[in-house]
Amino acid sequence: MKASQVILITLAVIVGAIMLAGGCAYSGYNQAVTLDEAVKGRWAQVENQLQRRFELIPNLVQIVKGVAAQEEKIFLGVAEARKAYFQAGTIREKAQAAGTFESALSRLLVLREAYPQLKSNESFLKLQDQLEGTENRLAVERKRYNDAVREVNTFRRKLLGRIYAGLAGVDHAEYFEVTEAARTVPKVKF
Repeated sequence: MKASQVILITLAVIVGAIMLAGGCAYSGYNQAVTLDEAVKGRWAQVENQLQRRFELIPNLVQIVKGVAAQEEKIFLGVAEARKAYFQAGTIREKAQAAGTFESALSRLLVLREAYPQLKSNESFLKLQDQLEGTENRLAVERKRYNDAVREVNTFRRKLLGRIYAGLAGVDHAEYFEVTEAARTVPKVKF
């Protein structure tokens, strides 16, 4: 074998290795960006469902308020939790505000069970069905968001994923977690 052939083979191997490494870096970078955008897109869907909920609940509250005015504390809690959500700046603050809202909402639903005459109110039942549908859609979107967070965080923890995520500016994503207040069973006292 001639020296020129050895040099050509060596150059071909080096160029091939560089192209392979570049292809891996390109692919890893794109995967990090794709996962990050998936998290952002899923969060937008969670916010979309939260917005729907926050637009629906005041109507429900107005109907219930007319029948159960003595439970004004619950309605104020719903309004304050809604206000806290719109004033929140970070995903964590919004998630906490949503948890507080769920706690107030569960007290509101207990109120409905405590006042059987509300069950005969057709408007209340329609809004209750919409509320249930909204809560179900929100639960689905939260799960999808948390799945996307799991994917991006898993990618970031892998050997090369950390490097690719760093290059793409992809940070650790936070899960949407239920607050402690939302886990407690609401109690209605008369």
